[in-house]
Formats: sequence, C-alpha cells, structure tokens
Amino acid sequence: MFGRRKKNGAADDAAGEAEQVVDGVAADSDADEGEPQRVRLEPEPRPDGPWDASEVREPGEGRVDLGGLFVPGVEGMELRVEVAGDAIVAATVVLQDSAVQLQGFAAPKKEGIWGEVREEIASGITQQGGVIDEVEGPLGWELRAQVPVQLPDGTGGFQVVRFIGVDGPRWFLRGVISGQGAVQPQAAGLLEQIFRDTVVVRGEGPMAPRDPIVLKLPDDAQMVAEGVQQEPQEGSRFAGGMGQLARGPEITEVR
Repeated sequence: MFGRRKKNGAADDAAGEAEQVVDGVAADSDADEGEPQRVRLEPEPRPDGPWDASEVREPGEGRVDLGGLFVPGVEGMELRVEVAGDAIVAATVVLQDSAVQLQGFAAPKKEGIWGEVREEIASGITQQGGVIDEVEGPLGWELRAQVPVQLPDGTGGFQVVRFIGVDGPRWFLRGVISGQGAVQPQAAGLLEQIFRDTVVVRGEGPMAPRDPIVLKLPDDAQMVAEGVQQEPQEGSRFAGGMGQLARGPEITEVR
C-alpha cells in the first residue's frame, strides 16, 4: 500500500526533524570558508556492506527495489518514502518503536565525504542549542545527537538521533536512526543490519557531489488515502514481512 504517513511519535517524527537540521547545516557551512577543512580520505573497505550494485549478483533478492536503493525486507517492518518536490529521495524503515531513514548521495570517485558531512551536521546542531557526541560505533564513526525540538504541548525538548554514514564508490549512504534505536543504541542491531545490507545504485550518469540519488516506487505499490486501513493482498511483496509502504512528509529541500 502507498499512503500518507502520520506523525505520531518519536520514531515517526525524527527523520523529518533530522532532515531540517541537515538543511540548516549546509547553508551555514558555506559561510565558513576561512575555517580549516577536514582532509578527504579515500572510502574505506566495506567487507560487511552497504553494497554497490556491482558487488551484488541479485540485488532484488530479499530487498525492495526503489531504483537508487535496494532496501532489505524484514518481518514486521513498515517502509515509508520521503519526497522533495516531485522526487523521492529517501526511504524510512520503521520497526516497532525505532526507525532508520536511508538516503543516498553522489560523491567524488576517490574521496569520501562522511567526515566533512559529520562536521557540518555537528556544527548545525550545536548552533541550534543541541548536543553532539562523535563516537566510533558498530558502523564506524557516527554522531549521537540531542536535537532541539518543539514538543506537542508547545514546550521545548530534545530528540535523540543517531547519524550514521558510509562512503562507497562514487556514492555516500547516510542513515538517521531514531526512536529506541537511538536512545538505546544496543537495541538497534536489526536497523544497523538493514543499513549494512542496503544496495546503492549510483548509475553511470554525471552527478554533482551531494546530489541525492533519486528513488522510485516499487512496481506493485498502491496508493491509498490517508487513514485508510487495507488488508495486504495475497502474493504481494509487501504482505507479511514487508509491511506497509507509506508516503512520508514532504521535504522542501535536501542538501
């Protein structure tokens, strides 16, 4: 099913909040041209993934085909998409009270960008009054952040988010973990495995670094009205383990 996402809780809201943070960071970073820049290193080996399309014989086996990303399907998951204008640019996997947003970007052929992106995200969050901790986690260096947000009652609070990322050949895959998987990182093992087993399809066409890798809906996705419950169709790849395919909130800009 393809429907509009409801924003009800931490796992539902975090991807949008994190995207707003990253949008604000990019604009600020352009003004800091006089500051020292992190040296870009070649992407490190990825023996456990995420995978480039050239490294996987059957990327569609056990994964949902979103064009630019093949996302693993697991029992009980809900898959949502995020849009920028008319383009789908991110996918969010929700598992119970945790979620991971996946987004691919173009990158230089021989230079990784995750170190630079981490600095920009951290700078933007701290400028907004948030707290950042850069740690070496199960997927390499990551940011564990407390992002300022407005609570439903109008008071201020913090959203706990983990920013993870891996540089690949001419692409960069970013993940934003929210919900219990961010509050208790030891509980995020399945989300981390989904991130590792994602396949990125960069394509051969020219793309500027940081351009989002555009996604598409699966061929058998169906559009349903917001709030409408529909039983999974027998034989659909979204039945059972794949869960519901839903549309997330629109994003005005992605950098």
